[in-house]
Amino acid sequence: MSGRPIKRSLTLRGHRTSVSLEEDFWRAFREIAEEKSIPINALAAEIDEARGVDSGLASAIRLYVLKYYRDRA
Repeated sequence: MSGRPIKRSLTLRGHRTSVSLEEDFWRAFREIAEEKSIPINALAAEIDEARGVDSGLASAIRLYVLKYYRDRA
């Protein structure tokens, strides 16, 4: 697994935001979006809407990726 988080920009409902994730999570996040045939920004917006106020977007994306692959196992 890659170590240091990489910051990338996403657009959520017309607003730019930066998210820091490890490369492995970015790769998995892009793969999930491709499998669902939706843009990565749309998937990020779905995750953002569903997350609680107590968690940040990066954590919510990591948990989403983890759950997605656990459910497939």
